[in-house]
Amino acid sequence: MPHQPPTDGLMCWSCGKPTGILGKVTRSDECPNCMASLRSCRGCRHFDPTRRYQCRENVDKNIVDKDKNNFCDMFQPRDVFKKPGGISTQSDTKDSRKKSFDDLFKDD
Repeated sequence: MPHQPPTDGLMCWSCGKPTGILGKVTRSDECPNCMASLRSCRGCRHFDPTRRYQCRENVDKNIVDKDKNNFCDMFQPRDVFKKPGGISTQSDTKDSRKKSFDDLFKDD
């Protein structure tokens, strides 16, 4: 039987496909679809190309290769997951859902 690609879990920062990872991202985790390093600057929720060292956190040292696994203590995976019924993101909070609901009934 051929290997079936994951249909849920953390979405890869590189190819955008689900990785099957539902918990902690380890330094050796790679996307099963494109082999991108998942515990890298590019896969971190703090990655921001417009900031110093391309990070929203106050880091002391630049990590040159943003696509490769690293040991940054600030790493937090981007909260973009594919789940049954759709995609949820770090901006998918209770408050943002309430605002979206309230906006449905707003008189303009």
